[in-house]
Amino acid sequence: MSDGENTKRGRPSRERHAEEMIEQKPSGERRKSSAALDEARLRQQAIGVRLRQMFDQVVNEDVPDEFLEILRRADSRSSEKG
Repeated sequence: MSDGENTKRGRPSRERHAEEMIEQKPSGERRKSSAALDEARLRQQAIGVRLRQMFDQVVNEDVPDEFLEILRRADSRSSEKG
């Protein structure tokens, strides 16, 4: 046989044989795994939304006066040395 006779859809016969050996999931199992993936994605999206909300809250909080005073002192010391 020639190479052309051993090919299916342009692939050598051994590659085609490997594809035939791969276990194919029945469509019911595919749906279950797809539903599980969809659920996991939705859960991840919900977590992401909540994390963004929490981050925004922290970013928008006022800086405590004590911390601002520490920063002012540090700035004045660095300007005196500079």
